[in-house]
Amino acid sequence: MKILVIGKGGQVATELALLPDTESVGRDRADLTDPEACAAVILNSDCDAVINAAAYTAVDKAEEEEALAVLINAEAPGAMARACAQKNIPFIHISTDYVFAGEGTTAFCPEDPTGPLGAYGRTKLAGEEKIKQAGGSFAIIRTSWVVSSHGNNFIKTMLRLGQSRDALSIVGDQIGGPTPAAALAKATWMVAQCLITSPEKSGIYHLSGTPDTSWADFAKEIFRQAELTVAVTDIPTRDYPTPAKRPGNSRMNCDSIKAQFNIDRPDWRADLTHILNALKKQELIT
Repeated sequence: MKILVIGKGGQVATELALLPDTESVGRDRADLTDPEACAAVILNSDCDAVINAAAYTAVDKAEEEEALAVLINAEAPGAMARACAQKNIPFIHISTDYVFAGEGTTAFCPEDPTGPLGAYGRTKLAGEEKIKQAGGSFAIIRTSWVVSSHGNNFIKTMLRLGQSRDALSIVGDQIGGPTPAAALAKATWMVAQCLITSPEKSGIYHLSGTPDTSWADFAKEIFRQAELTVAVTDIPTRDYPTPAKRPGNSRMNCDSIKAQFNIDRPDWRADLTHILNALKKQELIT
C-alpha cells in the first residue's frame, strides 16, 4: 500500500512524512497554483490513496488575495479529487472550522449549515464542494487550531513572546479545540487506509483536540508547562481587531469520526508536553 501526500513543508505534512507507506511530494512537483499539474502527479502515481496536506492558510492575507486562495484551496483540491475518482482511489482533504460562522456555544456537527465569515473560509468551503462533486471516494476532515513543534503556530508564538515579556493580553472569548498536528496526521492516515477498502464511509468529518478552551487559557497552559512566568489578561475579540473576522465558537462535534473510524479526540494538554519537549531538543526554548 502507498499513500501519496501532497505537501511537505506544513505542520501536518511534516508529521505524515514520518508515517509508514507514505510518499510526500512538494511544491516542485505539485504546485497548488497549477491544479492540473497536481492532478497529473496523482494520475502518474501508483498510489492507493491521496492525502492533501497543503493549503493557503494565511487567514488575514486571504482577504487581499482571495483569487489566489481560491486557486489553492478550491481549484487544486477539486482537480486532485477528480484525478482520484478517475483512478478509483480515495482522496482525503483537510478543511477548517472557518467554514462556519462560529455563532452560539454548541459544537458544530459535520452536517450543520455553513457560513464562512471571510475569504479563507469561503475558499475552503468551495474546495469541499468541488471534492464532493468529483464523484469519487473522499473524506474531508475539518479541524481547528493546529499546533506542533514545526512551522509557525500559536505555541511557538507564545513561547517567543513569553521569553521576552512578563505580561500579555490574549483573546478570551474565542473557544475551540487545539489540535496536535501529529494526531491529525495519524487520523488522516488511518482514514485513508480505511477508505481503500470501505469507500462507503466517504463523507465530511470533524477532528479537534480536547478539552475546548479559549486562546487565553491555552496560552496560560503553555506558560505553565514551559515554566514561564507570564501574566495573561483575557480580552474580548473586539479589542484585538484583525483583517479577517474569526469565529467566536470553533467547538467541533467529533462523534462521527469516532463512530466510523474509531478515532478519538486527542488531549492537547498531553500533546503540548511532547511539543515542548521537542522544542527543548531543538533548543528553541530553555
